[in-house]
Amino acid sequence: MLEYSWIIPVLPVLSFVLIIFFTRWNEKLSSGISIGAILIGLAHSIAILTKVLANPEPFEMSFKWIVLSNFNLEIGILIDPLTSVMLIVVCTVSSLVQIYSLGYMHGDPRFSRYFSFLSLFTFSMLGLVLANNFAMIFIFWELVGLTSYLLIGFFYEKKSAADAGKKAFITTRIGDLGFIVGILMLVTYAGTLNYGEVFELVENGHIPAGILAAAGIFIFCGAIGKSAQFPLHVWLPDAMEGPTPVSALIHAATMVAAGVYLVARCITIFAASESAAMVVATIGAITAFMAATIGLVQNDIKRVLAYSTVSQLGYMIMAIGLGSMTAGIFHLMTHAFFKALLFLGAGSVIHAAHTQDIREMGGLSNKMKITSVTFIIGSLSLAGIFPLSGFWSKDEILASAHGYPIFMVVALAVAFMTAFYMTRLCFMTFFGKPRVQEHYDHAHESPKSMTYPLMILAFLAIFAGWVGMPWLPKGFGSFVYHHHPHHGHADYLLMIISTLVAGSGIVFGYLMYGKKVISADKMAERFKPIYNLLLNKYYFDEIYNAVIIKPILAFCRFLWSFDNAVIDGLVNLTAKFTLLLSTAHNIFDKYVVDGLVNGSGYTIWGIGSAIRQAQTGRVQNYAIVIFAGLVVALIIMLNVL
Repeated sequence: MLEYSWIIPVLPVLSFVLIIFFTRWNEKLSSGISIGAILIGLAHSIAILTKVLANPEPFEMSFKWIVLSNFNLEIGILIDPLTSVMLIVVCTVSSLVQIYSLGYMHGDPRFSRYFSFLSLFTFSMLGLVLANNFAMIFIFWELVGLTSYLLIGFFYEKKSAADAGKKAFITTRIGDLGFIVGILMLVTYAGTLNYGEVFELVENGHIPAGILAAAGIFIFCGAIGKSAQFPLHVWLPDAMEGPTPVSALIHAATMVAAGVYLVARCITIFAASESAAMVVATIGAITAFMAATIGLVQNDIKRVLAYSTVSQLGYMIMAIGLGSMTAGIFHLMTHAFFKALLFLGAGSVIHAAHTQDIREMGGLSNKMKITSVTFIIGSLSLAGIFPLSGFWSKDEILASAHGYPIFMVVALAVAFMTAFYMTRLCFMTFFGKPRVQEHYDHAHESPKSMTYPLMILAFLAIFAGWVGMPWLPKGFGSFVYHHHPHHGHADYLLMIISTLVAGSGIVFGYLMYGKKVISADKMAERFKPIYNLLLNKYYFDEIYNAVIIKPILAFCRFLWSFDNAVIDGLVNLTAKFTLLLSTAHNIFDKYVVDGLVNGSGYTIWGIGSAIRQAQTGRVQNYAIVIFAGLVVALIIMLNVL
């Protein structure tokens, strides 16, 4: 069974090829091939999970790809508990997103192309998860970046979508530069790219501490870009320009999850380097807090969810940096389900109301029962309300911050803000009176192809986290990181505190946007500088535009001017000088050299012509010449004598 796990990523890439070259004119066949491939992969992933549950020891299979004198590059797969969990997450969310897309993308002229891109995207993520060495993960890492660019910019006719695709691609490339530097540092000192061999050398202390810390931080740069961590977080909110199901896939189980997976996969490196681990935790905490504050004031339904994703990713990164890989991956799993639910629910709302601005919504629960109920379930799970999935994973993250007061305060503050802005989002979208009657009148429940995935994800948002209940003897923690058993115990005080914090956020949001006891407008006016700062996302885009983009563009314009005026000027001057020389050479050759040659010929021809005049053929002429010659000779002789 495990030796055939390569089939899981191969099926989506085969569906991509089939759709692109053979079935793109048949929408039903194209979508059927794509969905069928991922469903088979999901079934295989479930079978793999059962095998790994029975025997969690890693299974590895590889063969040589490039053989050099002292270095071998391999292609291989690695199946361990972390891999099996990620396979389930990716295949589950991807299959539900594709089923949902049947209704959402119905009627789009590029329907088949959309499903082919989804297949390629899923293939890239599955290949990344199954890779057993740093070379393979980097290859699939770049493929994930490429396919995300294609999907984010899918509606490329819109300038905002095209710009968002380029922004995501370029921003993540910055992080990838650090990633490849980290890989090169490891292979230089380890002599191999295989995970197991590298991590064994790390555990045995064969790689210098300074090199290990630097390599870990550089590798983490890749995660900063892919998982939209500070300061490379700016691309993810703009990624919502793609189709909403794509946003669900990117935000829940694929691209942004890749960064968290990378940090978790390299936990051995960060466990051996405290400085690198602290950098990871600090960046995660900053990101979680910053994004949560921005989410408080956003009015676009997808932007609120986008910043919640950035914040929750920071949560995961912080937990792994603090040494709790299981907490980070556990939250990644539960987050994938409820965040996919929320984005698909948002897509259902947008599909029905034809607006993304929550200020133009209100009262939609009356017309969209399934969407509203499932969306509220996802919101409560994201807020970490007992006993939903998010409660258990959030509790694990808070437990990982135990002993780190600053991180604990940040984690609790983020929990409060998350509960508040999700309450705000729910009330402004589904409750109260309609703010724009036209949107309300047009609203209707989405088709079954869209609501069934919502119900399945709602079920997972409630129950998936139960596998991580701390009193389970062989729970999620001991399974994922079985080499270092996780002896979970229920910290009831922490559970109570986190519940009270989340509950306070919900109550505050209810008072402000439900009962309207507290005026949101007055609060915004009272704290106007802070409100404007958050509304403008700390001016990161403006700062990057002023400090990085404009100087680069100015430098590019300078180079263009230098090239145009100096380089091209020198080239053109050289050409003109060469033309002048060739003209002078032509004149000299034509009038001097050719003149001398032709002049000599003309002179000889003239002399010959003159002499020829004497040859008249008449005897009397010859007699006269002879007589004249004798006279001249006689005169000369007389003068001499």
